Parts: sequence; structure tokens; C-alpha cells
Amino acid sequence: MNITYLTFGGHLELHSYRYVYFVIMSTAYVLIICSNFTIVSLIVIHKNLHEPMYILIAALLMNSVFFSTNIYPKLLSDFLSEKQIISYSACLFQVFVFYSLGGSEFLLLAAMSYDRYVSICKPLQYPTIMKKTRLQFLLVFAWFLPACQTAVPIALNTNNKLCRYILEGIFCNNSANHLYCETSRALSTYGVVVLLNLALFPVLFILFTYTKILIISYQRCGEIRKKAAQTCLPHLLVLINYSCLITYDIIIVRLESDLPKAARFIMTLQIIMYNPLFNPIIYGLKMKEISKHLKRLFCEHKVK
Repeated sequence: MNITYLTFGGHLELHSYRYVYFVIMSTAYVLIICSNFTIVSLIVIHKNLHEPMYILIAALLMNSVFFSTNIYPKLLSDFLSEKQIISYSACLFQVFVFYSLGGSEFLLLAAMSYDRYVSICKPLQYPTIMKKTRLQFLLVFAWFLPACQTAVPIALNTNNKLCRYILEGIFCNNSANHLYCETSRALSTYGVVVLLNLALFPVLFILFTYTKILIISYQRCGEIRKKAAQTCLPHLLVLINYSCLITYDIIIVRLESDLPKAARFIMTLQIIMYNPLFNPIIYGLKMKEISKHLKRLFCEHKVK
């Protein structure tokens, strides 16, 4: 059986800086794993954090871990290898996981905004609306829908004829579409529909719910405003950060030939580093209950 291999051509001065890249990125990966798992472990261990809001945060942080694990091990291996290659089938799988989990990020943030909307705007109805079954549905939906929608173009491209074998990036993303001899207009249109479903519509929903929260909280007492600020601000920071990174990814793919290699390399590293690193920091510092447990955890270690 013939295996088709693709070459990553987006690495910058790899022969000179391979060990520097390896140390920086391996450190980043260890920090991502440790920081995200620390917050998730606190949510699992402490019963007062077994609420929909914190369970959704744990799901989002686990999503970041899966997202990073899809890219970092292969990337670290490439830094130390003489040839930066990947099989075509493995590349398609990496594309699938990258965009599937990317879509899940937006849907999980949308689920969080819905949870905050019900909690702040309909507090008396919150226990009946955000039941365990509804939370389970939101989690399954957030992971299942992007996986299904992303799988369609991946499956259709499996047997597509390749005319190029060099990817301009350092991992597989939508730039793989530039490798094909012919691009399908139907698939391009479908890609736009998926982008709308998994990114634009969830962002619009989030902005709508937070606008409603803002209006209602400012009509009520100061305590409600304080609660809204404490619980909504971290979600908005994560949303803004992630939306910028997805925009980066679209820009990199669209302007592939016009973008200098150094700029493309730096932007690509930002896509895979910022969100997984900053999410646990944002939620650890800004969410009062999580922050309290973190302080207790580190203070106990200092005493010991």
C-alpha cells in the first residue's frame, strides 16, 4: 500500500533554532497540561463546584488539552527531526480534530453564556432550566455537532488528487486545500456554512445573551451587577481571545502567498499557545470560587 507523505514548509530557521523551539514549545505544552488539569481537578474534587457553570469551564479546559495534544507531540517531534513530514491520512485527521475542537470551543462558550443568562436574568427558574439532563445535552451537542460537520469535507477529500506536497504551515489546517489539483466549489460553500454554524452564529448568540445580561443587571441592585461582572467577564475575555486566534487562522490560509514566512510562523504559534495557556489563568484568577480553592491549594503546599 502506497502512503502519501506531505512536507511542512513553514518552519523558520529550524536548523539553527530547533532546540530553542523544542524547549519553548515543550515547556508551553507541560504548562498547558498542568494548569488545565489543576483547574479541572479542583472542579471534580470540590462539591461546591459541581454546578453547571464550573462543569462547562472544566469541559472547555479539557477541550484545550485535547486541542493541544492534537498538535504539540507531532510539532515537538518535527523540531528534532531531519525531515518535517506527515502522512496524508494523519494530516486529514489533524485537520479534522483541529476544526472540530475549534468549533466545540465556540459552542461551549455559547453554552456558558446561556447558563449565565438563566442564572442572572431568571434566577428563580435556574434549577429547573439548567437540569443535569440539559447540561448533558449541551455538552454532547458542543462536541458532536462540530465533529459531524467537520467530518464531511474530510471524508470527501480523502481520495482527492494532490498536485502539491508541501504545506506552508507547521501543522495541518485548511491550507491543505491548496494541495489539491481541483478545488470543489460545493465544498468551499459548505466550508462557509460550517464556519457560520460553528463560529459566527455562536458568537452572535453570546453577544446577544451578554447584552441582555448587561441590560438586566444594570436595572437591578449592585449585588447583581457584581455577580454579572465576576462570572461573565472571564467568558468574554476567552471569547475575544479565541475569536482573534480563529481570525488569525483564516488570514494565514487566505493570504498564504502574500504573508511573509516569519509573520506566518509567529501567528501560527500564537494560535496554538495563547488560548490553552491563558484559559486556566483567566478562570483561575477571575472566578472567585476557583481562585479561593487555588489559594488554599498553594497555601497548604507552602505550609508543608
